Amino acid sequence: MTTSATFDQLTQTVNQAEAQIKDAAARNRSELQAQVEQARTSAEQRATQIQAQATQAHDDATAGWQSMKANWQAHVSDLHDKAADKKAEMDRSRAQRRADRADLYADDAVSFAIAAVQEAEYAVLDAALAHADVEAAPSQ
Repeated sequence: MTTSATFDQLTQTVNQAEAQIKDAAARNRSELQAQVEQARTSAEQRATQIQAQATQAHDDATAGWQSMKANWQAHVSDLHDKAADKKAEMDRSRAQRRADRADLYADDAVSFAIAAVQEAEYAVLDAALAHADVEAAPSQ
């Protein structure tokens, strides 16, 4: 998924959360309870997904690092013979790796923001449910 598409997903998630929160005022307690449970489940699923992505990224980075070290050693020995040509190639490769890392960081940041919006939606709905409970409680 591109960074732009991931950011679009963030916008969509924020808009959905806002609509759910606005609709909460018109719901009865049982509907509100179901909505709170659904928001909590969604937030937990997203947190699990982010953890899995982080684990996979770590595993990929470790394997990539070992491969990069081996490639680098071979590259250094070739540099002695072809310094000028290899420098240009290395600069492009470094720039590409930096761009790739920047894309991954951006995707992770947007995923985190989506999770935060979902957690905020859950918190607001849970607060609305708590207020509904106060209103439903008998006066003393």
